[in-house]
Amino acid sequence: MTVSSRRDSGQAFPVYIAAIAGLLFLAFVYFAFGQAATTRNGAQTAADAAALAAAQDAREQLREGWLEVILDPTQWDRFLKGGEYTASSACQQAAAFAARNEATLVGGACDRLAGGDEGFSVTVRTTGTVGRSLIPGTESQHATASAKAVIEPKCDFLPPETPEPSETPESPAPEEPGEEEPGEEPEPEPIIGLTCDEEAWTIDPDDPELPSAADLFTVRLTGDDE
Repeated sequence: MTVSSRRDSGQAFPVYIAAIAGLLFLAFVYFAFGQAATTRNGAQTAADAAALAAAQDAREQLREGWLEVILDPTQWDRFLKGGEYTASSACQQAAAFAARNEATLVGGACDRLAGGDEGFSVTVRTTGTVGRSLIPGTESQHATASAKAVIEPKCDFLPPETPEPSETPESPAPEEPGEEEPGEEPEPEPIIGLTCDEEAWTIDPDDPELPSAADLFTVRLTGDDE
């Protein structure tokens, strides 16, 4: 090897080292920002899960409350419309699901929707920082995200019309004293008129049951643009 070739080789080595260092730096930057994006995506996943958990808990409450008054259709309306539930209990589920996804509710931000819609709006913050201590200045920055979930009734109730009597029935002949027999209570009639997703349901008074909560109400995420 000549002196000239050795000199060229010696000059190329620092360039090679610089190139490798540059590639490693770029790989580190991509990795660090990839971690940040993952954290932000995790925040949205946690928010979605929390909002859905709250709405699903409210849906179960609606079915349980409805079962308590199932033989009195005059009380069904408040459950049919999806408004009879305890929000604080549902929000406890939201907090639990946020924690499962490494996040917490921001200031307990779990609010019942207003404006006629039933459901919940939640805001969460990740427990991990955005840069995972890899990006300077992000050591104390957490990702936040919000989500809304709505509860939509799938059922209608149309009670059957009571037919009007065509003529006045004749009064029964009076019974002699001592011949009166104790009257029997009429058997309760099945309750009809409940339709869920175009499927008719009949409530048997002897064994009253409702469709599942998922058959009674739809729970879904919704955006602000709807």
